[in-house]
Amino acid sequence: MEVFKYKKPLALMSKSKRFGMVSLTLLIISLGLIFTKGFNYGLDFAGGTLVQVHYEKKAPIDAVRKAIAKDKNYESASVTYFGNDNEIIIRTKNSSKSLGKDMGDTMRGLLKGTGNFEVRRVDMVGAKVGSELREKGLMSLFLAILGILVYVSFRFEWRFAVASVMALVHDVTIAMGAVVLFGIEVNLDTLAALLTILGYSLNDTIIVFDRIREGIRDIKDPNLAGIIDESVTQTLSRTTLTSLTTFFVVLTLFVFGGEIIRGFSFTLLVGVVVGTYSSIFVASPILMWLGFSVSEFREKEAAKLKREKEKEKMRAMYENGTL
Repeated sequence: MEVFKYKKPLALMSKSKRFGMVSLTLLIISLGLIFTKGFNYGLDFAGGTLVQVHYEKKAPIDAVRKAIAKDKNYESASVTYFGNDNEIIIRTKNSSKSLGKDMGDTMRGLLKGTGNFEVRRVDMVGAKVGSELREKGLMSLFLAILGILVYVSFRFEWRFAVASVMALVHDVTIAMGAVVLFGIEVNLDTLAALLTILGYSLNDTIIVFDRIREGIRDIKDPNLAGIIDESVTQTLSRTTLTSLTTFFVVLTLFVFGGEIIRGFSFTLLVGVVVGTYSSIFVASPILMWLGFSVSEFREKEAAKLKREKEKEKMRAMYENGTL
């Protein structure tokens, strides 16, 4: 199905410097946010206890804060609405283990008199466990990117691999910058979204690179920029349809999925947009800037084809008994 019909290729690579400046600006802003504002680590990575409380009517959040502050162990606890006005989340760095008593029972006692409520959930993660999860999460991102570098190097050529990995780092960095900017909690769900972005963006980039490789073989243009323009234009309809379908599914999750998966869906929403952009306007120009030679690639392909034909000829001679 063709969304875009074209008579001549779009001159995308002639604007590659502009796209590069846009990406560089977004990367600088994202890195600035990450290193200055920092991540809002959730329970999974920071450790502590999370208590979810449901009220029959609107939760009296001010009264809840005053009631909790009466106990010195919970003076630093944060209280926020969760999804709607009837639901609140209480976060504290303390845990049942460190205090020697059940957190759910403690909260029921502290909140007595604030209204009719029900403690729906009590989640606890130790500080050491949270630190280990954070380290393993970063390691999983690093290993995923390293694995992608090796895979693309074998499937294509090292310049394709470097370009794809740089595009993936671009996508993940900007997605993390958006997470910091909007104060989204960084937990295991957010990490899962970042790993999903890696897979989604790589899939998009590989399809574009596959078409570029075919273009180098079939298109007579000796100029790499012209081949990229034509190849990317040919994949534009497919990229648009795939991206829009994914975007609307993730948008539905973000709008109607509730507070529990809000971090996952938001991160993925940003990643789909940035990943689609990078597969066209970041990965391909990087391939060009790395000095990929069309003539050298064609010579290697011709030599490879020649070797294959010689092997087939030798095999045929052997089977016919003439060798």
